[in-house]
Amino acid sequence: MAKKSKKDTVAKKKTGRRAAKKPAAVKKPKKTTGAKAAKKVKKAKVSSVAGRASRVARKDTVGRSSEGRATRDERRQPPRPATAEDMAKRQREISVAEFFTKNRHLLGFDNPRKALLTTIKEGVDNSLDACEEAGIPPEIKVIIAPGTSEERFRVTIEDNGPGIVKAQIPRIFAKLLYGSKFHRLKMSRGQQGIGISAAGMYGQLTTGKPIVITSKTSRGKPAHHYELEIDTQKNEPRILTDAVVEWPVERGTKVEIELEAKYQKGRQSVEEYLEQTAIANPHVALQLVTPEGEVKDYARATEQLPVETREIKPHPYGVELGALIKMLHDTKATTLQSFLHTDFSRVSMRVAKQICEQAKLYERARPSRIARQEADNLFQAINQTKIMNPPTDCLSPIGEELIVAGLRKQIDADFYTAVTRLPAVYRGNPFQIEAGLAYGGSLPGDGLARVLRYANRVPLLYQQSACAITRSVLTIAWRNYALQQSAGALPSGPLVIMVHMASVWVPFTSESKEAVAHYPEIIKEIKLALQECGRRLSVFLRRKRKAAESERKKGYIQKYIPHIAIALREMLKLSETQERTLVTQLTDVLERSRS
Repeated sequence: MAKKSKKDTVAKKKTGRRAAKKPAAVKKPKKTTGAKAAKKVKKAKVSSVAGRASRVARKDTVGRSSEGRATRDERRQPPRPATAEDMAKRQREISVAEFFTKNRHLLGFDNPRKALLTTIKEGVDNSLDACEEAGIPPEIKVIIAPGTSEERFRVTIEDNGPGIVKAQIPRIFAKLLYGSKFHRLKMSRGQQGIGISAAGMYGQLTTGKPIVITSKTSRGKPAHHYELEIDTQKNEPRILTDAVVEWPVERGTKVEIELEAKYQKGRQSVEEYLEQTAIANPHVALQLVTPEGEVKDYARATEQLPVETREIKPHPYGVELGALIKMLHDTKATTLQSFLHTDFSRVSMRVAKQICEQAKLYERARPSRIARQEADNLFQAINQTKIMNPPTDCLSPIGEELIVAGLRKQIDADFYTAVTRLPAVYRGNPFQIEAGLAYGGSLPGDGLARVLRYANRVPLLYQQSACAITRSVLTIAWRNYALQQSAGALPSGPLVIMVHMASVWVPFTSESKEAVAHYPEIIKEIKLALQECGRRLSVFLRRKRKAAESERKKGYIQKYIPHIAIALREMLKLSETQERTLVTQLTDVLERSRS
């Protein structure tokens, strides 16, 4: 068979694939031999690899940036669903300091103006608690000085309290949720162990400056000086400076915090807070130094310190099932009857035995061996048994006389009154409501009444509409007490309304402690106290209006007495001397009849 030529083969391919594009003519390489051939083969391989790499690089450059972002095709695809292992890698513990760093508004650091007030409030509250517990008449000095920049202030709070021992200073001021008041049932201003350390954390967050503390416990001991920061990931203090310094005072504590803040006067300001603090704490001497250097003194109205309170045990009615189970496991009592008697208040041995019989449990059973169902039966039996209200020596109310003294010291009015209710109970916690009124005088009469809210002698300046105190004031019909009031509004006129709640555990609506929760028992007691004040005010107002009406009528009669005397002189032909005598006699009769 004859061999087909190369031209015939190419022609056949062209006729079979007419739609295909005609390939470019390929130059036939020259034949090479030996070392030259090997070199050319190696060069061709390198060129081929480089070409492939260049194409990959061009493709990658289109889809990826220098930072290594995904290609366009990959970005179009939905993300891969996470697996349980992926989720587990992301789980970690959250420090309480780290949480409040991101949620500082929960602690009252919403904005620079409120942050300044909250910082001073927490420092002053701690100073008052320490001084009262040590039996020292408190003297507190607050200094607000310009900081290192225009929007920063350096706040200094100094007191004459008992001081703080050296080992406790770092934890008290640079560790959140650390304190002595959370686990005890006793009236105090602080409750959670957050306030002053949160203020230092806010200062550290906004200015990068540490909190500075100087404390001295007695005249013969040295003053300890600390500069502290909070390690937010661990919620632990970081000590920058620990030194002994000279401080020419007998004892006390001084706290300095630089923070981003805004200083303003008027409502919800530092001045209003200190003024209201002086009203509810007439035994305190306060001094404020403003950023302009102005000094404001709030003098002490009494040397009498508040009544010393005692810590009480929890009341059975205030304990929930989970807490009861924990108490059963943690108690040192050996029998169930002794557990009820020793770990709760107002439970005698007789009442404890009655509760055990009601729950169908053996009174000599070991508390740690009580099963969950038996604990539930015990919980139900406690609520079905009549138990006395908790003791009230854990409370220290202001008192009617001191409320009036505080109002007189700060408010110029014509009428003052105060009412202290008997102690009551909510959720097993004892509380006591006090109310006071100031009316007239230099108070503005063309606006709504001013409401002063207090919890454990601490003024509440924010979240007024969310507070049970405000709700109680609004629900009272003040028209019944000779006051003007629009529907659903505060009464109008020259009036200041003060309400104070004293309790071992005030039910605040948030960690910033600015409003009292709406418990029916609390609202009822507030309304009863305000209604009693309202009745006293209505008696004063009616007497005042009656006296004003009498004066008005008296003025009319006095106006016509000379004319009456002239008419009598003409009718009886009296002399001028007799006329003057007649005027004097008529005036005396009028005065006696209207007195």
